Amino acid sequence: MSLTIRDTVPEDLPELLAIYNYEVEHGVSTFDLNKKDMRQWREWYDDHMLGNRFILTAEVDGKAVGYSSLSEYRSKEAYAATTELSVYVDTAYRGRGIAKELIRRTVEKARENGNVHTIVSVITGGNRASIELHKKLGFAHCGTICEVGEKFGRLLDIDNFQLIL
Repeated sequence: MSLTIRDTVPEDLPELLAIYNYEVEHGVSTFDLNKKDMRQWREWYDDHMLGNRFILTAEVDGKAVGYSSLSEYRSKEAYAATTELSVYVDTAYRGRGIAKELIRRTVEKARENGNVHTIVSVITGGNRASIELHKKLGFAHCGTICEVGEKFGRLLDIDNFQLIL
């Protein structure tokens, strides 16, 4: 497997949208209940080309198989140096270290950016693989919010992790 982690380009958007929409329909990694369309996804992409926000794509043999993003954590100005990390990997490529490399490179790029102080990652409760990965990469658990979301008829917790750069 030849893995490349690189900046996302508009041509990646259809594949990344398919990965995200799969999670909307089948997973609990996102609390979105409705699939996104390409117009919404392009707006999301454009929003991540500003300041300390960005998207990285994981590519295997010329195919986009996952992505990570740093997004605005909250809209109030005092949160400007805090970003929220998201990571999604195509189900066919999970368990190969792709998420680890995406997070590692995201942290590296955030440090290079110079305008990120804290990275927050919100993980759906019970996602042991993601929780353990974040711990291995230096993120600290900073709280659980119980039954904050409902999807597929289940009330879901979120575990908050942070990395201070």
